[in-house]
Amino acid sequence: MMIKPKTRGFICTTAHPQGCASQVQRQIDYVKGQPSISGPRNVLVVGASTGYGLASRIVSAFSAGANTIGVYFDKEAEGSRTATAGWYNSAAFESAAAEAGLKSYSIVGDAFSDDVKAKTIELIREELGKVDLIVYSVASPRRTHPKTGEIFSSVIKPLGDVYTNKTVNFHTGDVTEATIEPATEDELRQTIAVMGGEDWQMWIDALQAADVLAEDATTVAYSYIGPSITHAVYRDGTIGAAKNDLEATAHRLHEQLGATGGRAYVSVNKALVTQSSSAIPVVPLYISALYKVMKERGLHEGCIEQMYRMFSDRLYNGGITPVDERGLIRLDDWEMKPDIQEEVAKLWAELTTENVYELSDLEGYRKEFFGLFGFELDGIDYEAETDPDVAIPHLR
Repeated sequence: MMIKPKTRGFICTTAHPQGCASQVQRQIDYVKGQPSISGPRNVLVVGASTGYGLASRIVSAFSAGANTIGVYFDKEAEGSRTATAGWYNSAAFESAAAEAGLKSYSIVGDAFSDDVKAKTIELIREELGKVDLIVYSVASPRRTHPKTGEIFSSVIKPLGDVYTNKTVNFHTGDVTEATIEPATEDELRQTIAVMGGEDWQMWIDALQAADVLAEDATTVAYSYIGPSITHAVYRDGTIGAAKNDLEATAHRLHEQLGATGGRAYVSVNKALVTQSSSAIPVVPLYISALYKVMKERGLHEGCIEQMYRMFSDRLYNGGITPVDERGLIRLDDWEMKPDIQEEVAKLWAELTTENVYELSDLEGYRKEFFGLFGFELDGIDYEAETDPDVAIPHLR
């Protein structure tokens, strides 16, 4: 079949296997071009198929030489429907890892469930013995609680007051105002249940109880803070409350794992184009302005550059992991430089539909969005017939 991008709002419903494989190979090539890292040996990535989770798996394998297990919820091709981008990404990663002589396994299912945790523990026992790095990078709009069966749904809303600010339709370039009503108490509760730290804690507790966690194990989860422009809808909103819960979980886990020489962190990363960030009003326009400024200053990083810097400069730098006063790893340090934010704020005040392509990198944002799904990449023949059925070599 000939595979073309099909979009519905901020969602792309198709993915191109060769394009996704090309994106994965680009990240592998970047990592292999950097100095190798003396880091983890056996790594579990929960939420491993896209974005920061995928980049973490690539750095672990191709810089540190680690064996990896990826847990993710993606779908294979069926009939006229392509597989998800994460499926194709994982297939490409596992093929490359096998060629490099590295162990890599995939478990596809609901990471929130007890069943997937049990399957993962059994796989660790069989193939790796114990894991010494656990990356928690789950991005999901819903969660079914494994103990109570309650289904939670997250929302992206401010707290307390109605919020209005600029936003952009990155498909058309139309800059408009978005107005968002504040969340209810129940919406806040459910968002924290989905995006907070409870499931991360459950993963570590289960691994520790099963004795498949190395004594000096490290675990890290990912977060974002961002500038004042986005605070009302992000850091001071429902998502921010969930991230506060995630950070509190990190402190508990740091103490829990520290008893045997382990550690736990939340890494605050740079704003990047992801399917999740594309769903948040205001954020795509901010990222477009940020990209323009950071690219002009030579400071722009994507997921793979961020994760390589986290592994090499923070987690496995041969010394103490640098953190801020709240115990957070700050990989957003370049984004939050005062001169960067001052320039972004100036652009923000001037952005309109008429000048958005001139004053921001909206075209780069749009291209990167489609690149997440394997489209609009150099070297791929999108007019060719393509088989959407791609197997993941070590799927369990």
